[in-house]
Amino acid sequence: MSIRKTLLIAFVGVGLVSSALFAGSAFFKARQAVQAEIERSLDVQARGVSAQIDKMMFERLQNAATWSQLGVMQDLQVQDVDKRLSRFLADLQAGYGDVYVNLSCVDMQGRVVSSSNAALVGSRVATSAPSSLSASVAGAQVALEFPDGAALTSVGMYVPLRAEFREGLLGSLRLQLDWTRIYDVLDLAASGEGRMVAVLDGNGRVVAASAELRKRGLLMSTLLANWRDASATVVVRPGAPLGDSDVIVGSAASRGDARVPGFGWTTLVVQPVDRAFEPIHRMAMIFLGLFGLVLLFTVFTAVWVSRQIAAPIVALTLFARGYVRQKALGTPPDAGGGEVGELGDAFVSMVRDIALSQQHLVRASKLAVVGEMSAAIAHEVRTPLGILRSSAQMLRREAHISVEGRELVGFIESETERLNRLVSAMLDTARPRAMSFAPVDVNALVHSSVAMLAAQAEARQVVVSERLEAADAVVQCDREQITQVLLNILLNGLQILTRGGRIGVSTHDAGPNLRIEIADDGPGIDPADRAKVFEAFFFQREGGIGLGLAIVQQIVVAHGGEIEVAQSELGGALFQILLPRAQPGAL
Repeated sequence: MSIRKTLLIAFVGVGLVSSALFAGSAFFKARQAVQAEIERSLDVQARGVSAQIDKMMFERLQNAATWSQLGVMQDLQVQDVDKRLSRFLADLQAGYGDVYVNLSCVDMQGRVVSSSNAALVGSRVATSAPSSLSASVAGAQVALEFPDGAALTSVGMYVPLRAEFREGLLGSLRLQLDWTRIYDVLDLAASGEGRMVAVLDGNGRVVAASAELRKRGLLMSTLLANWRDASATVVVRPGAPLGDSDVIVGSAASRGDARVPGFGWTTLVVQPVDRAFEPIHRMAMIFLGLFGLVLLFTVFTAVWVSRQIAAPIVALTLFARGYVRQKALGTPPDAGGGEVGELGDAFVSMVRDIALSQQHLVRASKLAVVGEMSAAIAHEVRTPLGILRSSAQMLRREAHISVEGRELVGFIESETERLNRLVSAMLDTARPRAMSFAPVDVNALVHSSVAMLAAQAEARQVVVSERLEAADAVVQCDREQITQVLLNILLNGLQILTRGGRIGVSTHDAGPNLRIEIADDGPGIDPADRAKVFEAFFFQREGGIGLGLAIVQQIVVAHGGEIEVAQSELGGALFQILLPRAQPGAL
């Protein structure tokens, strides 16, 4: 056998076969990586959608329980003669926009006594509400009713009204929820990649679904009941009744709330396998095309190929084997030119993309944990904030409250409102709140922040001093977020200092920037830990959670500024914040 034939056979045997094996291995690993990424995405999305629906339903349940206990509801026993209750219901509906289709109060005989829709007053409705879906909220039993049939656009919520001055019930408060708001959440989650989303109740009925499932008439059906799997959050199963292709199903059970256990709903996010792996299939066709070109090129240029490509193939083979053994990229080989060179470059690029995708998945998992924890904390904070604000409003009405007391009550009201907006921003799953830049006098902001914490400083016998030396203290910034930065750092100082401690806050001009310095005489921060203090979940104080300074750094960086920690002249910690006076694009 001639050398040319030997080299040609060797090229076909070693080059094409080896390339096919490596390409097949890469294809298999890429498919595994894509499937793992899809499964993680479905799991995260299912839990996110479930948490968002839990939040929406908890707000509706809390509204129903709170409104049912208001004194104005007692007007039901006098048949709402002055229409005060009807006006109240109409104002509530207008205030909540399109959240509620109708709000009505019905007496024990089923007659609508008052309603946000005046045309319904005097009409009669069924006197008993279904109790298959109910929850106890703040001492009130709230029931949820789904109408029969697939045209599910609104859902009824019922809560009994108890008489304050006698035993028994006056009737019930009935809230008609606009269910299409739930559809909007599911449609947004299902947009792109051919995904479908459904929410199943405890009996396996589809109580809400994305547009594709609604078109198929699956609302209120039990065809997907057996897709709930308590043993796994992501499973691959046959696609019937949705189609012939297998599907990947991510599921998340409703977590409810510490005060409301939830309705036992399950959120399903469905991804058809054939749509999910379309990019992989296209890659396989590209590889097949490349192999055909290489084979054709080999037949006509055997001698040149044997001389020019044999060595690059060996190098590429060694590189691929090294990656398979060590799971790490070495120095990419010089594969030369032509199809083999392109194949080598494509393989190296593909392996790098897989490694980068794995890193992104790890970061996404960490962010998912932080997002889930933020949602849980936000749920726990909202109710105490409402209590604080209501208590402050009642204190303001006291006739003998001092001027200083009224100022402190004002601080309580303004800060609880600011925190409530912050909580709402944390619960917004669609996107974070945009910065609201406006000219702000930082000297005044520092003075206000110190005044807010004056009572705490006095109680802990800590002296907080101000040295506002900046001649031009006006900065384009978000007032609420910079206030949060100042309060977080000052509170850290107050919590770590002993009695008799000192905190100094100063401002200085720094060219186009403004520098804020907050120093204390506490134990300070070890130089080895200064690079870690702004990392999430790093804390030194007992009882801390390690998020305060991470949030501070995020806000400062979002303003285009810098924050550093050092040792202060007082012997403790020194936080230096540098903020640009002007923001690009800000008015």
